[in-house]
Amino acid sequence: MRRITLISMIILAFGCHSSRKTLTSINIFNGTWVPISEEIGGTQLPPAAFQTQKLIISDSNYTFIAESVDKGVVKYNGDKMDIYGREGVNSGKHFTAIYKHELDKLTICYNLAGDSYPESYDTKGNKNLFLCVFKKEGAH
Repeated sequence: MRRITLISMIILAFGCHSSRKTLTSINIFNGTWVPISEEIGGTQLPPAAFQTQKLIISDSNYTFIAESVDKGVVKYNGDKMDIYGREGVNSGKHFTAIYKHELDKLTICYNLAGDSYPESYDTKGNKNLFLCVFKKEGAH
């Protein structure tokens, strides 16, 4: 259960926006996001593992709520992000990720090792890759 919490917090840390983006494009990520699917290493996690999780993004800050609360900073560069844990179980950790935003969904693929960016959204065969699809709270 702690691994799922850690993974969830990492997901939160990978909120989404870039210093190169305009304020308008950054603000599209602001709000509360709830996971609708998660997988790690090619294995789909059951909904019960993430049903109470939330990712809250406010500009370059994130808060991830799971079994505990994790807070940090997200930096964006194109379709890549760097997530820096500042408070909680991921304090002092750096995660790398790729992301895509489509309508009301945000897909983030994290490299939990933080040593390189994922090359795709496929996690099969790599236990360090964590994929999460979020839906913006209140979106239909």
